Amino acid sequence: MSTRNEIILVVEDNVQIRNFITYVLKEEGFSTLTSSTAQGALTAIVTQHIDLILLDLGLPDFDGMEVIRKVREWSDIPIIVVSARDQDKEKADALDTGADDYLTKPFSATELMARIRVAIRHLSKIGMNKSQPVLKVGELSIDFDKRQVTKNGEPIHLTPMEYNLLSLLFKNMGKVLTTQYILREIYGVGYGTDTQALRALMAGLRRKIETVPAKPHYIMTEIGVGYRLIDE
Repeated sequence: MSTRNEIILVVEDNVQIRNFITYVLKEEGFSTLTSSTAQGALTAIVTQHIDLILLDLGLPDFDGMEVIRKVREWSDIPIIVVSARDQDKEKADALDTGADDYLTKPFSATELMARIRVAIRHLSKIGMNKSQPVLKVGELSIDFDKRQVTKNGEPIHLTPMEYNLLSLLFKNMGKVLTTQYILREIYGVGYGTDTQALRALMAGLRRKIETVPAKPHYIMTEIGVGYRLIDE
């Protein structure tokens, strides 16, 4: 076991699940803080240095969704929801409110750690991405200054809307973006909730960047929720 610098806050009122999560994290070398209530979590977030939050929604004092709202008023700290609520709408609501990812109970230690690693990598890239004109995943790269996309060094000709969609995904690499969030960012706040145009736009983009569009490698569909650009 190696020692890491990150401190993870585990907000979970079920003792067995909380103990399981903290055991897994400590085995991976993370430091942990714990809370069984929403208010305790908010106090810890304000008073302690925390790098990532694992948040249950069904807390005894008030709902975890309110924790997300309050934290997002002043902080971009990664939040991974860990909840038994498995409806697509609830997942989308949590992500739209400001969560970075959503893990449904029950889950394995392997899946938990995979989500945590993605969130931590995303956090480490936030500052870098703001000043870095070129980002790359696999053989796919985007140059924000030139508005140019290449694969294996060869330019890919995208429409302006396809470029805007891919750019949005690159800027949030590894993070699930809900359909409604993408619609607002790409088409504007007055567009509504019709996803047909987005599906058509995504299909066109995948035809240009994926080797096998029906089996995408770069842009993953989170069924009923949205899309995620892989983070390698």
